[in-house]
Order: sequence, then C-alpha cells, then structure tokens
Amino acid sequence: MVTNKIKFVVMFYMLTLIAACYNGASYKDKIPPSTNGLASQGDIPKNEVELGRLLFHDVNLSRNRTQSCATCHDPQHAFIDSRDNEAQRLGVSLGDDNISIGFRNAPTISYAKFSPTFSALPDHAPKDDNGFIGGQFLDGRAADLAAQAGGPPLNPVEMNMPDKASVVSRIKENSMYVAAFKKFYGEDVFNNIDKAYLSMTKAIAEFEKTEQFAPFDSKWDRYLRGEYELSFMESVGKGVFFSPNNSSCVNCHMINDDKAGIRNPRQTFTNYKYFNIGVPENEALIEAIKQKGLHPEFIANKDRGLFDNPQVNDERLKGKFKVPTLRNVAVTAPYMHNGVFKELRTVLEFYDFRGTPNGRESRKINPETGKEWGETPFPSTIDHGKLAMQKLDDGSIDALECFLRTLTDKRFEDKLPPLREGLNCD
Repeated sequence: MVTNKIKFVVMFYMLTLIAACYNGASYKDKIPPSTNGLASQGDIPKNEVELGRLLFHDVNLSRNRTQSCATCHDPQHAFIDSRDNEAQRLGVSLGDDNISIGFRNAPTISYAKFSPTFSALPDHAPKDDNGFIGGQFLDGRAADLAAQAGGPPLNPVEMNMPDKASVVSRIKENSMYVAAFKKFYGEDVFNNIDKAYLSMTKAIAEFEKTEQFAPFDSKWDRYLRGEYELSFMESVGKGVFFSPNNSSCVNCHMINDDKAGIRNPRQTFTNYKYFNIGVPENEALIEAIKQKGLHPEFIANKDRGLFDNPQVNDERLKGKFKVPTLRNVAVTAPYMHNGVFKELRTVLEFYDFRGTPNGRESRKINPETGKEWGETPFPSTIDHGKLAMQKLDDGSIDALECFLRTLTDKRFEDKLPPLREGLNCD
C-alpha cells in the first residue's frame, strides 16, 4: 500500500512537470526560486521584503509565464537586462511574447530607491533645471517605486498581462501568496482588485529598498572610508569628474554634496532632474520597430521623454530625460535612453562632442560607427548650458573611464568589461 502511494506521488509529480514543460518552460522556471519546487506549499514569507523578492522573480506574473521583473533587471548583473538576444543588441528588451520590443533601454534599478517622488521644483529653482525632479522610469511618470512596479506587468511589450484582475488571478493560483497577502495586507485584500494589485507593487517596492540594491561598497565607497587607495589614473579621473572647470559631469551627476562632492558617503551620482543632451536617434532600433509594426506614436512623434509624463504639458520639455545614476555605469551597457551606445568610452567622447553648442569638431565621429553622431530629434531643447565643458583630451577621457569603473558595486566587479588595449587603470 505504501509502495502504491509512492508510485502515485511520483506519477503526479511527473505529470505536473510535463504540463509545465509543455507550456514553454521547465517547472522550476515557473516558480519563485526560493520555494524549491513547492510554489503552493512553501513557508509563508516572514515579511513584505521576502514576499517582494518572490514576486520580483516570479515569471507567472507575465502572460506566457516567461518573464519576471528580474528578467529585465537581473540581480546578478547590476539589475539590467543581461540577456543576449536581438532586442538587447538593439539597446532595448524583448517582451514576454518573444516578439515585441520597447523603444527605451531598460535602466538599472540599482540605487533607484533614492529618487525622490516625482514633483515640480519650487519656483525659486534655477530655470535651466527644467522644472521637475524625481520619479521612476526615464520620464518620471511613476511617482515612486511601487508605482513603477505596477507598470511592466500591464505593458503589452513587456509582461503583457491584459489587466490587473488577470495579474491578481495569477497571484491567487499560489496558496502561499494568498496566505502571505492576507497576513500582510488584511483578510479582505482579495475583495478588491485594485487593493490586491497595489499590495503586490508595495511588496516589490519593499524588496527594492533593501541593501542588495544599494550596498555602497564600490572601490569609491571603500576609498571614502579609507579602505582603498585610488590608482593614479583613477585619481586623475576623479579630478576631471569633480572639477566644474574641467568637465560638466557635476552639473547633473551630483546631489546632496559639499560642491566638491567627495565627502558624501551616499552619493548616487545623479540630481534626478531632466535634461536633453542631444542623444542621436537609434536608427537600427527605429527600423526594427517599423518592421514589427510597433509603437506608431513613437514613430510619428519620436520619444518625447518628460513631455510624455501626464503631469507635464510644456512643449519646451520635449526630449528631456531623467539623469541616470552613475553607480554601476561601467557594467550597465548599453547606454542612453534609447540604448544607442554600446561602450562607456563612446558616451564620454559624445559628451565631449556636446561640450560646445555646435559640437566639437575634433569629436564629430562616433567611434562605434566611424560616422558622424547622427541627428537628435529635439535639437531646440538641448541643455547646452549644462553640457558646456573644456575640451577633454584622450588622456582625460581615459582617466574618467577609470574613475567611473570605481563606482561598480563590489559584487559586480567581475562583470567589468576588459580594458581596451592601451588603457591601464592601475
């Protein structure tokens, strides 16, 4: 009798495994990794953070059960999309349907918890700061982390769920989730779809607030604590970066500092404001989007950045995007809002090109393409005042690159790309 019971259990497990594989992924790919194959029987998470971690990794929250938050924000690679596919090589991400692609690069969510809630700047703020600060996404349309977490599941080119009710239904498939939601958000949490959906986003946000996303343990942080000595090249790069008379980096990539910026131990290297730096269009991406028949509004109007935020209606703000953190910048390629640049060195040369209103003649060639940089969609709104800098020679750009590599979290240092031939950061 015991033997028959064992046979029944084994057969039941095998049938479950086969059904899961038939749907396009192995059984263990379809559940949060920490539940060890027992998605409906795992222990109830001890707190919201643990629940959020499970939800962050759960592919069941996408239509085809193939994609989670972690798919485009890989915790093993500085929270970017680290997949190797055509979409990623174009600078964007592939959707749950394995066909659709976005028109923006998926930014890292490292240190995202420090972005203030999206809001208008006070009237006395400098006019060239463009009036807004904070929020999540590159246009700030999500006020905070929880609002951001609610976007991708319903985005048709991302996780592709039809509505909130469908997402909540997936959550209710898992008895462990049901028990956890009732424990943390009330016995009646599933009586209201909006409340249940909001609870999911709050849990994910709590996970994203943990030290895992913002450890402050890079070489730069260790240097500030007296635990690491900068090399000659890193020190030179630091000088270039923090000198307002040398580069324009500190115009946008500093906040809550002493103007020298070197004594703030929790510097996130962004002021969370919005600027147009004249990034050229990603022509290869645009062509791919046209071929797939996607994003007609983008094709017609270009990516208008901040102007597409529902709280913004000033056409002078077209083409402005939130300043990204430089934390982990050396391991979070591709770069810019549209993923147009593949190398950090290219970004630095581009900034030097933009150092004068008409572009610096000596930097007019994109080193990745061997051609001129290309057209930018909203040239009239470029923030030339923020970009103004002294001409940087190749040595200064080399040093800047070496310094920026020191902003890599310790756990991601093995992801740093090899230094190109001739560059030595030691």
